[in-house]
Amino acid sequence: MEFTMVGVVGAGVMGVGVAQNLAQRGHQVVLVDISDEVLDNARRELRNSLRAYALFNKGSGVDPAAVFEKIEFTTDYELLAKADFVVENVTEDWGIKQQVYERIDRIVRPDVVFAVNTSAISITRVGSVTTRPERVIGMHFMNPVPMKPMVEVIRGHHTTPETIDTARRFLAGMGKECIVVEDVPGFVSNRVLMLTINEAAFLVQDGVAPAADVDRIFQTCFDHKMGPLETADLIGLDTILKSVEVLYESFNDSKYRPAPLLKKMVAAGLLGRKSGEGFHKYH
Repeated sequence: MEFTMVGVVGAGVMGVGVAQNLAQRGHQVVLVDISDEVLDNARRELRNSLRAYALFNKGSGVDPAAVFEKIEFTTDYELLAKADFVVENVTEDWGIKQQVYERIDRIVRPDVVFAVNTSAISITRVGSVTTRPERVIGMHFMNPVPMKPMVEVIRGHHTTPETIDTARRFLAGMGKECIVVEDVPGFVSNRVLMLTINEAAFLVQDGVAPAADVDRIFQTCFDHKMGPLETADLIGLDTILKSVEVLYESFNDSKYRPAPLLKKMVAAGLLGRKSGEGFHKYH
């Protein structure tokens, strides 16, 4: 296997999903985060996700115990020295991402590609704080990662064709296809999706319709599996807010201004599924 050992940085929802997908496809994974508390939660989330996957995909042949054993949970970034590929999934905060890349760039072999799992942050900017900008590429995975067959891949200014080819092979090994787009804030998916979610939040805020009705219109009129606000709850309203703020700061365009209701909900800890309540309640 070309990518025997994969480093996954960030053990939140997306990092756990990426680690699970990789382990299910036979890769060894080093899953790194900054605290044992975060890693303990990641273990719980992974066990729950693996049980659900096995339940709903009975013919897949996935052994939850065997998959779990392929993932090493650690706070020791130095273990990334053995990685053949790295996927970074930390929060959508430039200051945090910058520190992470400056750190791992000193540890990971110079020939290894860095995949930035981001919904809005510039891949070119990430590459600028490393010694390998030509080997930095965006990989915008969708949630839940093991269930989504497509990845939005972003070409930074210095990303080489060879790195794109490596990314395609890596994703094929995860059972995924990719669509390559250019490095513009929000790329394709989130430049459209975040505006839609933000405008839906304005609709609720302005009393045009309650969240359930906003979602139902999109589900029944346009055959969307999920409405925009249910999608926001799945992603996490804190992540939504950060993405909208990045778009607002990047374009200096008032159409990206975050809805005050969205900001208020995040401040109140109403983050969606992960907190038990967002635009909808989850029990």
